[in-house]
Amino acid sequence: MQRPAPLVIAAIGSLVWAAVAMAAGQPAPAKPRGYSIPTIDLAGQKHRQVIVDREPGQYLGHPTTVLLEDNKTMICVYPKGHGRGAIVMKRSNDGGLTWSDRLPTPKSWATSKEVPTIYRVVDPRGVRRLVMFSGLYPIRMARSEDDGRTWSELEPIGSFGGIVAMSDVVRLKDGRTMAMFHDDGRFFRAGGKRTGIFKVYKTLSSDGGLTWGEPEVVTQHPKAHLCEPGAIRSPDGRQLAVLFRENSRRLNGFAIFSDDEGATWTRPAELPGALTGDRHQGLYAPDGRLVVSFRDTTHESPTKGDWVAWVGTYEDIAAGREGQYRVRLMDNTKGADCAYPALERLPDGTIVGTTYGHWTQGEMPYIVSVRFKLEEIDRLAAARRKGKAAKANSR
Repeated sequence: MQRPAPLVIAAIGSLVWAAVAMAAGQPAPAKPRGYSIPTIDLAGQKHRQVIVDREPGQYLGHPTTVLLEDNKTMICVYPKGHGRGAIVMKRSNDGGLTWSDRLPTPKSWATSKEVPTIYRVVDPRGVRRLVMFSGLYPIRMARSEDDGRTWSELEPIGSFGGIVAMSDVVRLKDGRTMAMFHDDGRFFRAGGKRTGIFKVYKTLSSDGGLTWGEPEVVTQHPKAHLCEPGAIRSPDGRQLAVLFRENSRRLNGFAIFSDDEGATWTRPAELPGALTGDRHQGLYAPDGRLVVSFRDTTHESPTKGDWVAWVGTYEDIAAGREGQYRVRLMDNTKGADCAYPALERLPDGTIVGTTYGHWTQGEMPYIVSVRFKLEEIDRLAAARRKGKAAKANSR
């Protein structure tokens, strides 16, 4: 269900007012197709990079990770192939500095049809488990009751399917869990066909991910192809924002907002070029700033097709502002085939991003982590400004 935009955190924000204008039948103002904020380049800093997995001649893609409550144990899952392919699992016991060999997995994991996604879920009584989804039709799920040491087989969660399921999972204030995905008509039901309309769905669990309800449409757009929802909760916990990939490639990315735990949402509003990309994943740094990792598909960008991160605030997103800066994390050498990113934050403020890409010219993609702290980015940005000022003064 959609409604006019709320007047909360984003009360004076251009994204919210754009949503109001759309609701009133007025055209939303056009967003720039590029950006003016600086880009800090980490791609050449090899000391930040950790190879998670690499296999000559084998495509390894689309990882997601989960960081356990000890703040050291990290589990990574990814397919042997472009989305479709046997699921590989590895484990790190030191916050992603080193990784295990490939771990044994249940037999059905070899039948995965699409990108696997792993999450921590907690039921209303506080019982914790891990769940891993595999999409298309039907959406299937495996679960672990012992922090990933043993796993169930993949089993359908209902008579519905979808693409990149689940692209994000959010624990709601009432203890329920909301999972989100999208579909274009092909996989929602058996025998489906492409409709040309992308619908974003949510499904709810009241028992910590053991069972899931019938999906409900969250949003769609008459022109934009909204997909791969990535959810971010506001710093005060009162609002949810969801960022979208725009798959027609005619417009920028989009966002929607909810003030009632996902019961209703604003109409989709276009994001600035600085936040346009695929598969947004966000987290907060210790100082309250927001880091959002994605594949750069901004229409006008020197890093288009690479793995990038955006640094700003939640208020920047709500107000439709460009943010503080962008960071190129890795240089992808083949088109835009990279960066379905996983993102974790360690206790010392280190942010660990993990994704796949064609990191070496002429080779199949492999899985790499990049590690950084925002204060390091700040120092690099300050040095960049100082260098530019010195150059200008020398003219």
